[in-house]
Amino acid sequence: MYSLLLILIPVVAGLLSFFLKEEKTVKGFALLASIVTLVVSLCSLCSTTQLAFSAEWIPSLGSKFSLSLDGMSKMLCLLNCISLPIIFTSIYKNSYKNTSGFYGLMFLMQAGIMGVFLASDALLFYFFWELALIPAYFLCSIWGGEKRIQVTFKFFIYTFVGSLLMLLGLIYLYLQTPGSHSFAYNDFLQLHLPAKQQASVFALMFIAFAIKMPIFPFHTWQPDAYEQAPTPVTMVLSGVMVKMGIFAVIKWILPILPLAVNGHANFVIILSVIGMLYASLIAIKQDDIKRLVAYSSIAHIGLMCAAIFTNTNIGIQGVLVQMFNHGINVIGLWIVADVIEQQLGTRKFSELGGLAQKAPTLAILFVVMCFANIALPLTNAFIGEFLMFSGLFQYNVWFAAVAGISIILGAVYTLNMVQKIFYGDTVVATDKAVDISLNIKLALVILVVVIIALGIYPMPLMNLVK
Repeated sequence: MYSLLLILIPVVAGLLSFFLKEEKTVKGFALLASIVTLVVSLCSLCSTTQLAFSAEWIPSLGSKFSLSLDGMSKMLCLLNCISLPIIFTSIYKNSYKNTSGFYGLMFLMQAGIMGVFLASDALLFYFFWELALIPAYFLCSIWGGEKRIQVTFKFFIYTFVGSLLMLLGLIYLYLQTPGSHSFAYNDFLQLHLPAKQQASVFALMFIAFAIKMPIFPFHTWQPDAYEQAPTPVTMVLSGVMVKMGIFAVIKWILPILPLAVNGHANFVIILSVIGMLYASLIAIKQDDIKRLVAYSSIAHIGLMCAAIFTNTNIGIQGVLVQMFNHGINVIGLWIVADVIEQQLGTRKFSELGGLAQKAPTLAILFVVMCFANIALPLTNAFIGEFLMFSGLFQYNVWFAAVAGISIILGAVYTLNMVQKIFYGDTVVATDKAVDISLNIKLALVILVVVIIALGIYPMPLMNLVK
């Protein structure tokens, strides 16, 4: 029942939001509904019953409305549920045209993402995969930046083409199930396809998931989309939605197409490592906070993808832990980027400087998040990154060594960003800066507490996904 509630509450909240007129009412209702969803997610962590739900959906196709909560789903649903209250708190004083539509679509996007993490039926998985994309498209195209139309169109085409390829792969697997055929996940697990058939299905499905993550060379939609999307939407896209691709590889490719995974592991790891170095080098040259964080995210996701295809227990556990931690960290970075843009009207390092003198609290919290971004010990990202590199080292020492260069590059662009924005002489643009308001301070403090707590004691998260 918990699994159904995790989808129903955002859907109902989203639909109700459309009918609320007063901006203050919409914001208050949205924050309350997001907290209720978070409470349900926390309750599911403590429960061993009521974690699955199944009902007839399309019996003629052998498809059921089947949901289930395992450790990985619990963790990702928790991340999804944490993200919205934090985002809504941080933007509580911001104004958006058609506020009810904005918050309604945010809830529907959350529901779609939640369904992806919960579905244990392939057709239902595809349904939610597409459902998550539709609100994201409208949010970006209506509330985005000046270039939002062409950028959102590119984002939509990339992901939609990938989705169609994935659907072809799922249909092929469906046709291989015995009897009257079934889309049930457990029936897919029973398939033992020959290597050539697995390779074909792998190509179709992996391209879709690689676009969603994204990894090199399927990443070109991401920096522009993150830059042009309204920052709250970017927080969901980079903090939660990209995890759909990583999750899908672990759940829908590794156990179902093991021969194809073994056959293509080196190729995928090489692409991932190239993407890590490429994105890190480009991040160093950026003069825009949003674009730097976007390329930083590509580098982190590349490491996760490489660790998955080592197919080692330690590497995959590192990925599972890091999916949650990366989401927490990157949402914090986007909040700070939004604060700076809202206050000063610019995101360019060249136009900023000395902000720590005007906003010391923001500087302290941002430095902690940047330490987490480079996986400093005692921050949440350290344990996941350590496990992933351990998996890479077990698989191939040279892959691990080359990928390790990204650690140095990550420190370069992250600390460079801190230096240029917060330290040095105060410039004209930062003269009007003030320290952060209570709502933003609350959102950032919660994230910093999670970063430090999981950095010191990561066992609750590791036990959840072991």
